[in-house]
Amino acid sequence: MSRIGNDPIKLPSGVEVTVNGDVVEVKGPKGSLTQTITEPITVSIDDGTVSVARANDERNSRALHGLTRALINNMVIGVSEGYSKELTAVGVGYRAALKGTQLELQVGFSHPVSIDAPDGITFEVPEPTRIIVGGIDKQLVGQMAANIRAVRPPEPYKGKGIRYVDEHVRRKAGKAGVTG
Repeated sequence: MSRIGNDPIKLPSGVEVTVNGDVVEVKGPKGSLTQTITEPITVSIDDGTVSVARANDERNSRALHGLTRALINNMVIGVSEGYSKELTAVGVGYRAALKGTQLELQVGFSHPVSIDAPDGITFEVPEPTRIIVGGIDKQLVGQMAANIRAVRPPEPYKGKGIRYVDEHVRRKAGKAGVTG
């Protein structure tokens, strides 16, 4: 039995879920998201809760059961509260700036790197070394944060680069000095 798939999703106030065929739409104060549901999974709405059920106990159905419930739950949280990822730039002269909706990074290259914000994503730069990626779609927020980190991932010797705030970078020892 899927423990995650069997949990009903409680809808916070202001969030509305509609099922139209195989498409689930979640509307809330921050926006709306849609998700296509695959065949053996059914979604039902009962007075403030959303339930996900599967038709049979095949391996694929069991896997999709928990996945579908998690995706719908992420959509409900996204349209009611939103998601954010925080990154930090570590290194001498490493900094970020906001130019309209573009994020401009100076991370040791001979040129600044510009990253456009796709629809539904916002960038904040409260300090020159802190970047906050926000939005209602959990997958898109995580992907944009990963794209920003990929511009200059942290290196293991000095720890310079762009990293998540809660990320720990394992440091390596440098060259051993010549003794003798």
